[in-house]
Amino acid sequence: MREYLMPIFVVAALALAGCNKSKSPEDVSKDVAKAEQKASNEVTKSEERAQSALDKSYEKINEQEIKFNNDAAHQTYNVAVAKADGNRKVALATCESQTGDAQRACKDQAEADYKTARADARASAEVAVQQK
Repeated sequence: MREYLMPIFVVAALALAGCNKSKSPEDVSKDVAKAEQKASNEVTKSEERAQSALDKSYEKINEQEIKFNNDAAHQTYNVAVAKADGNRKVALATCESQTGDAQRACKDQAEADYKTARADARASAEVAVQQK
């Protein structure tokens, strides 16, 4: 059994000794160039994937920002209409203290003010939506 082990150890020792042999400068230069090229390719691919992911995220954020701004414009419109409606009710109640033509003119003015306020609210909301 020993006679078989000795040649195996000798062959293994020689093989291992050959593994630590230095390469020629030309081989090292080629290996370094290959490693640099591979690293550069990996970095480029990683940058492209990162940019693509960021672009998709930006699109989502942009869509959400537009939706938010549209919702804000709509809610601002709703509040303006509610204020106009409240002002109209107060004005109509105030008109009740008058009689005849004065009462009719007061109510007409209240309605005109209400329509103007609604139109202004709509115009403001449309401008806000278009600016986004």
